[in-house]
Amino acid sequence: MKKLNNVTIIIVTYLTKKNILLNCLKSIDKNVKVIVVENSKKFVDEKYFLKRFSNLKILCSGINLGYGAGNNFGLSNVKTQYALILNPDIICDTNFFKNLNKLLNTKKIFSIIGCQYLYDKIHMPAGFFNKKKDRAFHQSFLKERTASLIKVDWVTGCSMLINLKKFKDKNIFDVNFFLFFEEFDLCRSVINKGDFVYSSSDLLVDHLHSKGSIGSNNNLKTAAIKIRNWHWTWSLFYFYKKKHNFFYALFKTFSKLLKAFFFTIYFTVFFDQNNRNTYLYRFLGLFSAIVGRQSNYRLK
Repeated sequence: MKKLNNVTIIIVTYLTKKNILLNCLKSIDKNVKVIVVENSKKFVDEKYFLKRFSNLKILCSGINLGYGAGNNFGLSNVKTQYALILNPDIICDTNFFKNLNKLLNTKKIFSIIGCQYLYDKIHMPAGFFNKKKDRAFHQSFLKERTASLIKVDWVTGCSMLINLKKFKDKNIFDVNFFLFFEEFDLCRSVINKGDFVYSSSDLLVDHLHSKGSIGSNNNLKTAAIKIRNWHWTWSLFYFYKKKHNFFYALFKTFSKLLKAFFFTIYFTVFFDQNNRNTYLYRFLGLFSAIVGRQSNYRLK
């Protein structure tokens, strides 16, 4: 029995290069419904993509909602039980959808299943919140991937299958996050309520990393450095504060605040603009989180 007709793919874009999204869409089974959410007022290449892909629907959010709220926007238009969230810089393996169909036919009980990487040996696709357990998993994972489905605490958000029946509504991501840590927050909430998160070695993807939006645009590289570093530290503090408390978050991040401050001065003195921007915007993002400001830094 084919289950792929009960899956909808959500791809959130923002000024994504045409060829990046094209390669992603070409790797998707044509029988699977796809919703592209463009986080702006207009999707420039809409006619081109709609002509090429009959399974595609394009929605514009009107403003840049970020990863979490952008996916919530897409999920609100999903009518199937399962949603597969993909970053636009993901290319699915040739056997991905065949294996996905097999997995869904096993009727495995899950809330989230994360995919694994075809070639990337640096970034971990899954892990545990407990440091000791995560370290042991990391070491064994790099040696040999034996189980096709492994129960974990978290998976990366670039490619994750979500069973919408396990959630009370489709606003599953905390919209206070704009970039980074949304999937960790989501996975932790799933684990805390006793549901299951898995990582699958049968669902393989090639992830280009940071090519899905402005990071692939040479004219916006400085803007990308600023926005990513600002939101990385803001989201890190908010994640700790939400799951523990303000003082725990401050304890975990204060050394990063000091490091960012001193390296900003250092790279300013030595006229290293890129590194200065990296640490300056890490400092600004973390400082904003500490004083209670919202995640409001956006590309101008």
